[in-house]
Amino acid sequence: MEGRFSLLEGVRARLADEQGTLRKEAPYRVALCYPSPYHVGMSSLGYQSIYREIHLHPGATAERTFLPDDVEAYRRTRTPLFTYESGTAVSDFPMLAFSVAYELELTGLFTMLEMAGFPLLREERDERHPLIVAGGPLTFSNPDPLEPFVDVLVQGEAEELIHTLLEAARSMEREALLGFLARTPGFRVPGRGGARYFVSKAADARLPARSQIITPNTELRSMFLIEPERGCSRGCHYCVMRRTTNGGMRTVPPERVLSLVPEHAKRVGLVGAAVTDHPRIVELLRTLVDSGREVGVSSLRADRLTQELVDTLRRGGASNLTVAADGASQRMRDLVDRKHSEEQILRAANFARTAGLKQLKVYNVVGLPYEEDADIDELVRFTLELSRIIPVALGVAPFVAKRNTPLDGAPFAGIREVESKLERLRRGLKGRAEVRPTSARWAWVEYMLAQCGPEAGLATMDAWKAGASFAAFKRAFEARACVPYQARRVEDGRRNPTVWPSVPTVVPVAAQGTSSGNDARPS
Repeated sequence: MEGRFSLLEGVRARLADEQGTLRKEAPYRVALCYPSPYHVGMSSLGYQSIYREIHLHPGATAERTFLPDDVEAYRRTRTPLFTYESGTAVSDFPMLAFSVAYELELTGLFTMLEMAGFPLLREERDERHPLIVAGGPLTFSNPDPLEPFVDVLVQGEAEELIHTLLEAARSMEREALLGFLARTPGFRVPGRGGARYFVSKAADARLPARSQIITPNTELRSMFLIEPERGCSRGCHYCVMRRTTNGGMRTVPPERVLSLVPEHAKRVGLVGAAVTDHPRIVELLRTLVDSGREVGVSSLRADRLTQELVDTLRRGGASNLTVAADGASQRMRDLVDRKHSEEQILRAANFARTAGLKQLKVYNVVGLPYEEDADIDELVRFTLELSRIIPVALGVAPFVAKRNTPLDGAPFAGIREVESKLERLRRGLKGRAEVRPTSARWAWVEYMLAQCGPEAGLATMDAWKAGASFAAFKRAFEARACVPYQARRVEDGRRNPTVWPSVPTVVPVAAQGTSSGNDARPS
């Protein structure tokens, strides 16, 4: 009992640090679940927005629960998974709604279902169990691996869909509810119907998404998050938020953004796929900084930076400037239609130095189709050039092709190949720039989940039961015969002209003049 009391006290301490927590009595209760720990979940703008939307529904309320920081402590003390607001066991709620951000959070979903006392597989549950719903950023690309485990998928932007779901769940029996949702755009009911790879669009009146709760116990430390724009006006071939998704970029007037920032919010994060593409971003930044607030911005685009914008970020508390190149060479950036040049990134480095910032962080990918050693060498040469202007930290992630993008179906470069490229990069830089790589092994696991179907979800369950090591995933994918979609199309002799095999036609053009998902966090 003492151990269980300690777990409850830890949650109460976090609640005491929060500003904006919602509590409401209502006939229909939702356990809003995040399959990563609290400090990650409470940094999610989408999760916080849905929390508020549920509370806005007249007949419903939401209580939060997260993947515990110390799962073993719960197991050791036989503590069931419980909610933050009331400490109620999750098993007492009629609906569990999961927000899943990316593929590797599936194991967190399994752990939470197990801790709540529920069978993992949908087919092993019945009307005695709560309705298991999943939505979130993963549904913009490939939610297929979730199918064996959830009753309902909410696809795309959910600010309005959540109200449709709640109203139906309150008034219908389970069978009628599932049948209704299977016929309703925006929902997919595994085994029953619903459009696949459908991305719903919320009405502009629902914008902007914003934090409901401010807490110091997150990755962003007491930062109020708000989106001055949603979507993107650009066409990067690797990105699920490119301009063809949900009608491109939708901007929110600065006046509305400012009206929604609480007086007590001393730190403000402007979040979106292309924040610096907002036509009035400098005006918005200046107003926030002049009010005495610290300000961070996600998704800085090098081609939109000016000295005034960077100086304003510095006045708002920034110590580093973060940009994304997303291609080891200009040839690779042209391949993926990333509208950045070396000149623009060099200019950003000079802006940062002039503003007195300490470091330039540059995010990049390796392992793109047709990438060669010469492309990595170009990255070395250019990074060394940047490092002579300002200290550089190079974040490097292996390329993972996502569904619903022009690069859908592009193969994974290979674990050894990626590690070889990273070693070539390190040798070339000789310590003159910091290299922060993402694991090639776990990028491959992400790739398999991003490019395979429900069988990859079942393989992930097998790997989780076996300890969730890389070796366990490798064995499980093989045992479940997981094959990426594009490989299946090639084996079948079919080719979809809208996917990756058509992209190489741009390569010769891009190569003639050359020698050779963005971070969503405010910088």
